[in-house]
Amino acid sequence: MSSVNTESGKPGCHKDTDNNAQHHNHEHGSDPHVHVDSAAHQELIIEGAGCASCVGKIESALKAVPGVENAEMNFAQRTVSVIGNAAASDLLKAVEKAGYNAKLAAAENEDDALAEKEKADQAYYKRLMKETWIALSLGGPLMAYALITGEVNVNTTTERIAWLVVGILTFGVLYFSGKHFFVGAWKSFLNHSANMDTLIALGTGTAWLYSMVVVFFPDAVPDQARHVYFEATAIIIGLIDLGLALELKARGRTSEAIKRLIGLQAKTARVIRDDKELDIAIEQVLLNDVVRVRPGEKIPVDGEVIEGHTAMAKSMLTGEPMPVEKATGDTVAAGTINKSGSILFKATRVGKDTALAQIINMVKRAQNSKPPIGRLADVISAYFVPVVMIIAVVSALTWLNFGPEPAVAFAIVSATTVLIIACPCALGLATPMSVMVGVGKAAEAGVLIRNGEALQTASKITAMILDKTGTITLGAPKVTDVLVAGEYDEQAVLRLAATLESGSEHPLAMAIVESAQERGIEMGKVSNFNAIAGHGVQAEVDGKTLLFGNEKLMRERTIELGDFVEKAQALAAEAKTPMYFAIDNQLAAIIAVADPIKEDSIAAIKRLQHNGIRVVMLTGDNRATAKAVAEKAGIKEFFAEVLPEEKSKKVQKLQMEGEVVGMSGDGINDAPALAIANVGFAIGTGTDVAIESADITLMRGSLHGLADAIAVSKATLRNIKQNLFGAFIYNVAGVPFAAGVLYPFFGLLLSPVIAGAAMAFSSLTVVTNANRLRFFKAQEH
Repeated sequence: MSSVNTESGKPGCHKDTDNNAQHHNHEHGSDPHVHVDSAAHQELIIEGAGCASCVGKIESALKAVPGVENAEMNFAQRTVSVIGNAAASDLLKAVEKAGYNAKLAAAENEDDALAEKEKADQAYYKRLMKETWIALSLGGPLMAYALITGEVNVNTTTERIAWLVVGILTFGVLYFSGKHFFVGAWKSFLNHSANMDTLIALGTGTAWLYSMVVVFFPDAVPDQARHVYFEATAIIIGLIDLGLALELKARGRTSEAIKRLIGLQAKTARVIRDDKELDIAIEQVLLNDVVRVRPGEKIPVDGEVIEGHTAMAKSMLTGEPMPVEKATGDTVAAGTINKSGSILFKATRVGKDTALAQIINMVKRAQNSKPPIGRLADVISAYFVPVVMIIAVVSALTWLNFGPEPAVAFAIVSATTVLIIACPCALGLATPMSVMVGVGKAAEAGVLIRNGEALQTASKITAMILDKTGTITLGAPKVTDVLVAGEYDEQAVLRLAATLESGSEHPLAMAIVESAQERGIEMGKVSNFNAIAGHGVQAEVDGKTLLFGNEKLMRERTIELGDFVEKAQALAAEAKTPMYFAIDNQLAAIIAVADPIKEDSIAAIKRLQHNGIRVVMLTGDNRATAKAVAEKAGIKEFFAEVLPEEKSKKVQKLQMEGEVVGMSGDGINDAPALAIANVGFAIGTGTDVAIESADITLMRGSLHGLADAIAVSKATLRNIKQNLFGAFIYNVAGVPFAAGVLYPFFGLLLSPVIAGAAMAFSSLTVVTNANRLRFFKAQEH
């Protein structure tokens, strides 16, 4: 065989250890196995959390429980992800002690759990809409009366009786439509804290109490201040309930990615037991069960094909557009669709162990995780409510002491308006809503993001390190060129060469045999086989004497090569291994073998460079091969002959230069570098160790996944910043106007009703903006 320097594991080169025993070739049908952390993980559903300020209290209460390593709350989903070994009962008690209710999320069946959650959300939505109409049916006419007559004062006995009836009706609104705010405020008070419910209860409660004092004791209030605010109380409660209902409705759309992933799961499987075919629920499928899948059906569990041949559609799982051929010995993954032939396969992973189940789990955990920018909002909101209450008191005192008559009325209006407009609901939704949509969007493209921090950091990447073998290239030798000489036929040449090499286990020999098999060429029989050390091989096939090897072998046998020497040199310059093939002492062809660059690697690398990212290639291969691959891929910087332990040092070197480094690889020797990089990208067709070490997994093994992940990351972070800006504008900018800063200049004082509407629709604005991400598409260049 030829000793020309080639890819890893071939003769004459520095061995790149990332792809021998561990690498699973994507093209040969392996399906990704996603590793999920082994740390104990529990998910709680929280009830009674009203705003962003609740997040910090709940997380702090859970982190204080012995055995809890970390707790992160997703305010948008009202769930908490807890990692640690604490008992579930202790976690529930801690949440209750903090003033909220909690229950364990159902873990038995994802489909049933999602259906149960949707049913509960639908019931809550209907309840909120009912409460909204109760409140607005009273508040609306009262508001219309006030606008038409301009009179909502209490001066006569008749007016007192009329407004008393209205006050009682308004109390009914507070009870039926606003009870949950007052219950939440009371629980917060008992726990020495304050939240959104506190602000709403104080604002509407103060307005109602003041109005009732005016009704019962009008003489205790100056003539100019005998004004009632029943209409404002009812409308504020109605508008906030409406905002919560619309937010809930819009929030449901953010979990579309999870719904689609869960929808990929088959409901039943056809197994063969005791020579009988049975249709059973997928939960009843056991390891090593033999499963039959007919054309058009979903694969119910992961397995290995034992009979049949088919094409498998995997786009819904990995984002891979073309169906992948599957035959005996290939693996299949749950959720993919059998496009053509009927197959039998042996179940190798079932239940929670399937790749699809682990993907769903990874996406859910990533959606629950919190990027650093989200923690900023939590810190601010923790102090926001107490500060707002202080501002409301200061505003009221200012109006009482320095405001015009009726000072009491102005004080009540300003304090109520400040309390209502400052509710930090939108602040709490700003980050998790965008993260949920962004992570789901990435999953649709076959990009699995492990956590929120990786999602945020990926948007800042300035340098991307790419491993060569199995990342830029396919990771397995392939026949790339067959240059025939004279009258010889390519098919005939390949048949004889494959027959000659059929008994060899050498990677280059196997590549030639596989190439013949892919073309449907049947091989003959070999006789008088002889290996010529350092040169090649000789044998007889069909009565013909065959020689296959390097140039030196041909020269020794005095075989005329002509201009094929220059052709061989040109092939070698392209990182290919040229081998001469002679039949009966006549040159028949040059067959070149190489680890080819993936079809889309060059385009994907151009996308990264177009986005201003510095692309660097690392490989353990020799410099000549590395240079040829780098030039063909359009990479200007590369490091060759890099030992496995040196890869992480190269990452550190770039980090010391001020780069935010992404590292992409698929082998065991890439794991340290993946772990130390700012963001590690594992090729999903690689080893489990690499996937475990990475922050982001590319399910379809295409480098376009890198550009897609970065594009989604940037879009998500941009969306989060827009949401935070919008929330701060509503909350921070709204408070001074509510306090009356415009009154001295323009005679304007914000109405509590307008404040209620602004507060309600601020959350809706944030949720709607986050949902825009669902229509985001990464642009390919």
